[in-house]
Amino acid sequence: MWENLLDREALAVRDEARAFVRDVPVELVRDMDADKIRFPREYVRGLGDKNLLGLRFPRAVGGRGLPWAVEMAVLEEIGVLGTALGCAFAMPSIVGEALSRFGTPEQQERWLRPMLRGEKIAAEALTEPRGGSDFFGATTTARPEGGGFVLDGAKRFVVGAEGADFFLVYAKTDPKAPRHKSLGLFLVDRDAGVRVEHLYGLMGTRGGGTGRIVFKGVCVPRENLVGDIDQGGEIFNRMMVPERLTSAGGALGAARAALDIATRYSARRRAFGKVIREFQAVSFRLAGAVARLDAARALAYAACRAADGPGDPRRLVSEAKKFCTETAWDAVNVAMQTMGGIGYTNVYPVERLLRDVRLMTIWTGTNDVMDLLIQHEWYREVLERAAGSRDIERDVPPGGDDEKDFG
Repeated sequence: MWENLLDREALAVRDEARAFVRDVPVELVRDMDADKIRFPREYVRGLGDKNLLGLRFPRAVGGRGLPWAVEMAVLEEIGVLGTALGCAFAMPSIVGEALSRFGTPEQQERWLRPMLRGEKIAAEALTEPRGGSDFFGATTTARPEGGGFVLDGAKRFVVGAEGADFFLVYAKTDPKAPRHKSLGLFLVDRDAGVRVEHLYGLMGTRGGGTGRIVFKGVCVPRENLVGDIDQGGEIFNRMMVPERLTSAGGALGAARAALDIATRYSARRRAFGKVIREFQAVSFRLAGAVARLDAARALAYAACRAADGPGDPRRLVSEAKKFCTETAWDAVNVAMQTMGGIGYTNVYPVERLLRDVRLMTIWTGTNDVMDLLIQHEWYREVLERAAGSRDIERDVPPGGDDEKDFG
């Protein structure tokens, strides 16, 4: 049914991704979940060889110049592999946003192009030990020195802390400036002196080398500054579009995978003399999850169209991230409940998907932060519309009128 929303070219690229996913060894997924792999470098290189990374970016820098809807369709296919491999796929899209929109031609040639070929692995360094969702409260500093900058500080929850070749690092360039004008963005090669201080043990989303990294007197040449010295806040806000849309797309894939497994299981599992799909307690529960998944997919594609347009897509993108990730969490729980005890074992991948998708409501901005953004943008839109048409007080009837209306 959803094929009707995509044109022929989009479907062809989606099918390329589907074929790639079919060829991903099951052993890779299992070994990553068992923490036997620090980062799936060969997997990323394979995506690059197929020209499946950074599909939105211009052909001139190694992308395909495709709209967001195509990347969303591919994200859903990749998402069935789980969040770790999905994140490895999405990182070039996220980091590439900064380089494609704000980077110099030299930066694009040195970092963006090899990243889209899968030859260089990127990681973003945003969260700090004392920061969390308070991104602009960053304490990592970049002070000018000798024609470049010296970085000091720490970042945590960095996917690719062990595995990435370079890091996109936000650092405070002017502590006295307004918060949104106090940060710069820097490209930092691992061999510049980045130290991995700790690798986290994770409930799920394993195998990505997630850890805490430290900068102590790390020298960065001025040509590694992305944009202007105070432009970090603007770049961050733009990067949040692919951050959150890739989360939404990956969530669709995880939800679909879990529901597919549970549906096939319920069509053959027998109890009380019949297959369990014939019990409405089972089939209606799945029906509700499927309806929510379809609604989530529709919202995700609407957000894609907004992201391709000229306006600010922040509200729709935040809604898509929130709704798609929460839908995935609900869908995997429905799948596990449908399968009963066997769903709680590692005989099926549903338990791994449950551990994986739990992170989706936390990363790239918690869903509580999404609520904050949604309400902010919604109030702004409504009040601006009201102010532009007539006195806002006339749009809200006084309490007496409400009481008359309702008897």
